Amino acid sequence: MSRNCDNDERKPAPSQPERRRFLKAALASATTAGTVAIPFPGLAEQRRVGQPPGVTGIPHRPLGNKGITVPLLHLGTSQYLDQTYDKVLHRSFREGVNWFDTALSYGWGSSHRAIANFLTQIKNRKDLWLTSKSGSGSVSGLIRDIDSALSQLGTDYLDLYLMHGIDDLDMLGRDYLAVGEKLKKQGKTRFFGFSCHDGNVVELMNRAAKVGGIDAILFRYNFRRYGDLELNRAIDACHRAGIGLLAMKTQGSVPRNLESVVDFRSENFTLGQAKLKSVWADERINSIVSEMDSVRLVRENVAAARSEESLTAEESHQLNQLAALTAGYACNGCNHLCENTIARKVAIAAPLRYLMYFECYGKRERAQDLYRAIPAAERTVSDKELQNACRACPQGIDIPARLRRAREYLA
Repeated sequence: MSRNCDNDERKPAPSQPERRRFLKAALASATTAGTVAIPFPGLAEQRRVGQPPGVTGIPHRPLGNKGITVPLLHLGTSQYLDQTYDKVLHRSFREGVNWFDTALSYGWGSSHRAIANFLTQIKNRKDLWLTSKSGSGSVSGLIRDIDSALSQLGTDYLDLYLMHGIDDLDMLGRDYLAVGEKLKKQGKTRFFGFSCHDGNVVELMNRAAKVGGIDAILFRYNFRRYGDLELNRAIDACHRAGIGLLAMKTQGSVPRNLESVVDFRSENFTLGQAKLKSVWADERINSIVSEMDSVRLVRENVAAARSEESLTAEESHQLNQLAALTAGYACNGCNHLCENTIARKVAIAAPLRYLMYFECYGKRERAQDLYRAIPAAERTVSDKELQNACRACPQGIDIPARLRRAREYLA
């Protein structure tokens, strides 16, 4: 997941004129708008979805057709982790969240080091499922990076190794898929796949379903995407192909003061929990990665995972309202639509994603570092150049205004 946005004091609030414009536009838009699966090693005591009340741990779902089940909630570690004793890692593990998702780039290696120390503390590697990722973009880089990950984590194998944040269909070609098979045969990873953040997720998933060799895909999926017909067809194709499907960015985050336009009410769930439940309602999704950065969030998300209550029609309606009312602030990453309307190379989706990190996740320094890494010429785009990009945006985002906001806070 994307983590819950729960630190309002860290987020700059829109100005009153901006908020009034948002409310006016939002109200207008709302009116239109075959193998037997077994738990992975060391987790045989866990139960699948529908476990009896009182049983501890997280319910499980099959990982595609790979013959194992995995917990339907796992921990994202692109966050600050205590290198000595991290309470979130330990609390998550005790609660049954025994799948940690990390990457070489997370915390410039600090995530790996914290997890390595955690492994020495629990003294039982087989009880923990580990995902790591390489963003190298080359065959040789994938091979080199898995050795670096194994060394940093202090383990001799990964459970899942992902090509990180890919947007190039060529990375689902013969050479890259051969790397996955080689690493699995060498025992360096049990499964192989990719993650994707950008707008061509549909094309990537459709390609993966056809070529084979991909065991799991980590992709952006939340309550805002339920009506996306092409995405649903791609998910269906991967599901039929037996590929494990893992959801991230499940909170569909916008600043909380904008979410308050819909006063979410439920007898069973917080808004953050309801967003998770809406994704778990899709049985094609095997697990959600959630960047739980506090013990409170661990408790909240675990409670949602264990709850046998489904969302009511009214709760689902409130999420649909929220999606419609805040669409203009939620970039889906479909950069192939907006950026291709401009003759030169420009960056639109990436700055908007980093602005979300700043506004919703409280990752100020990380957002600024990522934004400043974009070449200045690519992030300097005139309002005139952006006219067609605005027309192409399916979310109706005021792209010039949001990019100005990104410059203001991130440059």
